[in-house]
Formats: sequence, C-alpha cells, structure tokens
Amino acid sequence: MTPGWIGTGKVRARESGDAVEITIDGLTTQAKYYKPLVYEFMRKEWQSRPAWGDYVVEIVMEHVGDPPWMDLDNLAKALLDAIKGYLFHDDSQVARLLVERREGERERITIRVFPRQTSG
Repeated sequence: MTPGWIGTGKVRARESGDAVEITIDGLTTQAKYYKPLVYEFMRKEWQSRPAWGDYVVEIVMEHVGDPPWMDLDNLAKALLDAIKGYLFHDDSQVARLLVERREGERERITIRVFPRQTSG
C-alpha cells in the first residue's frame, strides 16, 4: 500500500517505509527560490521529528527540452538547508548525496531521503 501525499500546492511529500519523498512541481533557474518554498512546506505540513544517524539524499531535477541554467550544487545546498531540522538534525548526517539532472516527462524536482544502511 502506497501512503498518500501530504500537501496540495507546488510541494508534496510522502513516507514510504524508511524513505521520505518530496516533489516540487515546476523549475526555475534560481536555486534560492526553493529553500523558502520547501522550508515553509516542512514547517507547516510535516509531522515527524528529525532523527540521528547517517542519511542518503537523492535529488533529481527533471526538465523538458533544454535544461535550465542552474548549478546543481546550489540547488542541493538550498534543498538540504530547507529539510535540515525536519528529516535529520544537521547536514553532517548526509553520508551520501546524489544530485542529478535528466530529461523527464514534466518539470519537477524529486528529493528522496532515507537512512544509510550500515553493513554489519
């Protein structure tokens, strides 16, 4: 059973097992636009508390046609700043970060956050 999405605007989120998936509809060339947008969503809509431990964060920017003129590192920083304090306590907990730009069916950004599995 797939859990439902939270949110009705540009930003939506859902939990699936240990993972949290956040989608942002539409693209802009201004990475700084995303920090307050996602931060406000997390502040108003998100219920669960941040946790400790190592995390994996995957960010995928999907575009239609030519990719927007945006540095992926700036996008990643803005999004990590927005979710810090809601999904994990501090950026230092991000043990693996994947940021990817690819052609898609619609313009959107998807963020997946999940605990890093430790081999034991």
